[in-house]
Amino acid sequence: MKLTFIGRKVNLKDNFKELAAKKLSRFDRLFGDDAEAKVVVTVEKNHQTVEITIFSRGMIYRAEARANEMNVALDEVIASLGSQIRRNKKRLNKKFSSAELLIPESDSSEEDYEENSFQIVRRKRFAVKPMSVDEAILQMELLDHQFFMFRNEETGDISVVYRRRGGGYGLLEPEPA
Repeated sequence: MKLTFIGRKVNLKDNFKELAAKKLSRFDRLFGDDAEAKVVVTVEKNHQTVEITIFSRGMIYRAEARANEMNVALDEVIASLGSQIRRNKKRLNKKFSSAELLIPESDSSEEDYEENSFQIVRRKRFAVKPMSVDEAILQMELLDHQFFMFRNEETGDISVVYRRRGGGYGLLEPEPA
């Protein structure tokens, strides 16, 4: 697995990078050498945030944890990634359809998820109008939603604006094929 470390408002020390690499190595047998992991550490006033995003075989796995200490946040985010993978192991095995992909069973008393556990409880259709990103954010705010889907008038693609937890807005755009 290829690792990339990013420190925001902090210079990451080599021992933290080594610890993170060691902890992420437990996922090596699941993802293989072509996987890429990005570890982002952000230091804020009273806490530190560790975010890990793993890109593998067209899938994205992401977890984030906050704690007073960087190493505690790292432990929490690794545990969260492991839980995410265990919860979805049937779907992942089906997607990759390889007999070698064996995701370990959880030792904890985690709830088992069924094959069809994602249940759509509401389906909504609406016209997607061309608009600018600023117009989409304004529309989202007027509706008091957390996200808003629209057709970007600059690119012609379907995009999504969303409100970020830490403040500000995000924009999701399709990657060119």
